[in-house]
Amino acid sequence: MRADARKNRDHLLAVAGTAITEQGVDVSLRDIARRADVGLATLLRHFPTREALLDALLRTSFDELTARAGERETSSSPEDALVLWLRECVAWTTEYRGVTVLMAAAIEDTESALHASCVTLRAAGARLLARAQAAGTARTDIDGTDLFALIAALAWIGDQPSLTPRADHLFDVVASAILTNAAAPTPGERRPLARS
Repeated sequence: MRADARKNRDHLLAVAGTAITEQGVDVSLRDIARRADVGLATLLRHFPTREALLDALLRTSFDELTARAGERETSSSPEDALVLWLRECVAWTTEYRGVTVLMAAAIEDTESALHASCVTLRAAGARLLARAQAAGTARTDIDGTDLFALIAALAWIGDQPSLTPRADHLFDVVASAILTNAAAPTPGERRPLARS
């Protein structure tokens, strides 16, 4: 790709990221093009569908979350690795309103541009869960699909203005329910879900 084309593409992704953060994944493509000061045809030349735009925007984050899961497998205890990664995923999904709906749909749709990334991310979480289960520190009646659903549920809570103040507490409740013999953390031990 030529340097000027890459620069235009990167600009469109930056503008799209801001628009989706503010308005959610259903933001109008026309609005994204207008904000980027280009025509809709230019946006569609780079990203022919909304899903193609989202895939380009989200793939790096999916890859980073997947890589962090792998790092946590070797650098943290099984229960810490699982909870820390779960917290990172929930914090990330709250940045892009509505993305969890797309992620859940993409898991089932093999034709989706997001399918491969979402399946890989779910598998990374499933490995962390299985490791904690094998160590006897996580309940054994849940699987990677359940964990993915819990991420979506916790992200939804973060998207609800009336529930946002309870998001950290509810994350702790869910994390305690996943882990065996887990005591609820004291308020001083909680770390906010919002990314810094």
